[in-house]
Amino acid sequence: MKQKKISYFINLNNATKLNQMPQLETTILTGLHGEKMMMVLNKTKVGSTVPLHSHPHEQIGIVYSGKAVLRIGDEEQIVQKGDFYCIPSNTPHSDTCIGSEPFIMLDIFYPIRKDFIEKIKRKSETER
Repeated sequence: MKQKKISYFINLNNATKLNQMPQLETTILTGLHGEKMMMVLNKTKVGSTVPLHSHPHEQIGIVYSGKAVLRIGDEEQIVQKGDFYCIPSNTPHSDTCIGSEPFIMLDIFYPIRKDFIEKIKRKSETER
């Protein structure tokens, strides 16, 4: 059987979605087909907070839309569309959506988030 060719162009409508917690939806754009980096859209619901957490992955990105208080390490700043950020490995960070629309971050992780891939596998197994 011939393997399906993966497109170099990303179709947001076909991207895999993962609900990390009630207030956070993650749309995985790359990283599921052998790439070395993972690109995702993380959407925090209006009025919600993603709690302080850390992970061994480096995380860089840009605010795609919305407005939030973003905390990285001991720094806190109000960010909005077009703002860039860098979250080093194992650095605690959180965000609180303060606008009238969801806060969406375009995040790039290195290395890929194998924990996301495992969550997707578990989700697909329970949906069978």
